[in-house]
Amino acid sequence: MDSIKKIAFDTSKQVNFDLLRLEEILRRTDIDHDPRKLHRVDFYILIIVLSGHHKHMVDFTEHPLERGSILAIRRNQIHQFFDGEWTGKMMIFTDDFLAQHLEELEALKILQLFNGVLGSPKLQLSPTEIDDLEELIEHISQEFEHVRDDYSPGIIRSLFIVLISKLFRHKSQHQLVEKKEKYLAAFIQFQQLVEQQCFESKKVQDYAKQMLITTKTLNNIVKSVIHKTAKTFIDEMVILRIKRLLIHSSLTVNEIAYQAGFDDPTNLYKYFKRFNELTPEAFRKKHQ
Repeated sequence: MDSIKKIAFDTSKQVNFDLLRLEEILRRTDIDHDPRKLHRVDFYILIIVLSGHHKHMVDFTEHPLERGSILAIRRNQIHQFFDGEWTGKMMIFTDDFLAQHLEELEALKILQLFNGVLGSPKLQLSPTEIDDLEELIEHISQEFEHVRDDYSPGIIRSLFIVLISKLFRHKSQHQLVEKKEKYLAAFIQFQQLVEQQCFESKKVQDYAKQMLITTKTLNNIVKSVIHKTAKTFIDEMVILRIKRLLIHSSLTVNEIAYQAGFDDPTNLYKYFKRFNELTPEAFRKKHQ
C-alpha cells in the first residue's frame, strides 16, 4: 500500500485559492498531516521565499531556498518541508481556479511554469527582481488576509495573473521556458495521459490513438518540446512511478512489478536496470 498521504484542497475556499505564510506552516496545529513528512498534494503550490534559508524536497530532488527563490509544485507531485528559519508566502490553487478564472493562454503559461518536465521547478530571482515582486505579493496578501469584501476575489485573481506573468517573463529572460507554444498544449495533454496510464500502457501508439493523431505526429510534438522521443518520455515516467513505490510504499518488488503492468517480476528487473545502475532492492535500500 502507498504510504504517502494525499492532501486535498480545502473546498471551503470559495475562489479555489489560498495563501499561507511560510513561517507558520511548520507550526500549524489545524492540519491533519506533518508537512515534514512526504506527502502528495491535489493542487498547485507556489512557494516564494522572502528571507532566511531552507530546503525543500520535490520528487527525489532537494532544492536549497533563500530570498528570491520561487518553487513551483504541480498537483500529484510528492514533496516535503524541512525545518528552517524563513519567511515568505505559499500560494495554493486548483485546476478549477485555472479553468474558471484564466484565459486558455494564461492557464497554459501556468501549467508550463509548474511543469518540471519543461524545466527546473525552481526559479532564483536576483535581489532587484524579488524587490520588484515583493510589493505585488504584499498587495495580494493584504487583499486576502484583511480586506475580503465582494471585490476581493476578482482583485486577487487579477494580481495573481500579474504575478504569474512576471515570473514567466523572468523565466523566459533566463531561457528557462519552452517557447514553442504551438506544441505545448498537445504535449501537456500527452503528459497528463502518460501520468495517469503509464502502468496500463507503455506503447506510444495507444496514446497517439487517444489524441487522434499518428505516432509520427506525437513523436514530432514530444521531440519539439523536450527533445526526446515519446517512448523515452513514457519510460521515464514509468521509472519515476516505480521509484516512488519503492521508496514510499510497503509493497514488495514483485507486487510493484504487477502493479506497474509487468507479467513477470523479472521483466521489471530488466526494465529497471536499463535506466539505473542499481537493482530495485538496492535502490530501495539506498533511499530508506
